[in-house]
Amino acid sequence: MKLTTLPNGLRVATRHMPGVETAAVGLYADAGSRHESPRLNGIAHLFEHMVFKGAGGRSAREISEAIEDVGGDLNACTDRDGTNFTATVLAEHVPLAVELVSDMILKPHFDSADLEREKDVVLQELGEARDTPSDIIFDDLWSAAFADQALGRAVLGEEATIEAITIADLHAWREQGYRAASLHLVAAGKVDHDEVVALAAARFGDLPLGSLEAPEAGRFTGGTRVGRAAADQAHFALGFAAPAQRDEDYFAARFFSDIVGGGMSSRLFQQVREDRGLAYSVYSQLQPYADAGLFYIYAATARRESAAAAQLVEEIIAAAPATLTQREVERVRTQARAGLLMSVESPWGQTHYLARQLAVYGRLVEPAEVIAELQAVTLDQVAAAGEKMLSGARARATIGFPAVRAA
Repeated sequence: MKLTTLPNGLRVATRHMPGVETAAVGLYADAGSRHESPRLNGIAHLFEHMVFKGAGGRSAREISEAIEDVGGDLNACTDRDGTNFTATVLAEHVPLAVELVSDMILKPHFDSADLEREKDVVLQELGEARDTPSDIIFDDLWSAAFADQALGRAVLGEEATIEAITIADLHAWREQGYRAASLHLVAAGKVDHDEVVALAAARFGDLPLGSLEAPEAGRFTGGTRVGRAAADQAHFALGFAAPAQRDEDYFAARFFSDIVGGGMSSRLFQQVREDRGLAYSVYSQLQPYADAGLFYIYAATARRESAAAAQLVEEIIAAAPATLTQREVERVRTQARAGLLMSVESPWGQTHYLARQLAVYGRLVEPAEVIAELQAVTLDQVAAAGEKMLSGARARATIGFPAVRAA
């Protein structure tokens, strides 16, 4: 792994991977939905869509043809913490990948007619999400967990905020959010670090100094959101305040989540689905941010089984801290190690890994260092992390689900 910081503050990280003939290139920006004002909720995601409509003298069709003519793929993703634009190509086409990504960020066309059409596309995406309880319930849960905060607002935005976004807003968002010190250009695979640095300097070297202002700090509030749906299934999610990315007990809390509901051998899956047949989908996850975290449980169940499923979930999580076993800890430790090592065996996985380490730690962290932290987690630490999360306030979101008294 190598890291170079350009004079304007943009960081360039690479990982050369012997034995591969491909490469992944990604531009990772700190600008995500939690950086939006209430009036512009959804602009980070709409911006991501709009840069594909034309940039650097290429139309939307020409952008697609440019990457697909060389057998590559170009994609993007927006979440609460940031937005990324990634390209996977044969190694000889890395310069084209950097060119396309840089043009999309630095030279977007932003045509008014395109904006109105893309608003319709995003509104259809929002409508599809709202018609899918297993998708929209998480927006409801985040809204309850981080009430009246940027972190709790939906990444896709709302109809009124999407409709109100203008071309001027898009330009202002780019100028505000895509500053040099808030960007990371990352490449992995058959790449040469000095060549990638030279490409970055040529394409991004003129970006002005500066970084994106820190977003409003996340503050877990807890609360309840109740939705109704005319469907055979009921959906519910529980959320609890959890460690942030760099908190000392983050890995212990992650282990607890994995033991409770992280896979087919987890307690939730075995007891709720396998033993009782009360739900087809049931799991738990830990979502960390720089300044907050959320431990959550989700289940989808038949309406007739919803009360029994919810009660059993409550019993399982309440009993977990005091009944954890060393075997469970070792299982999730091995799963975490395997998941990490498997993920970094591809150029795309390495690119995402490098970008995440820069975002979380501000430096490149070898997988061996992460594995050492995983190895250091003890049974007592996992139990303490679980007890701490479960002892605080909670958030709850339901769709098509009868009211259930909290435990």
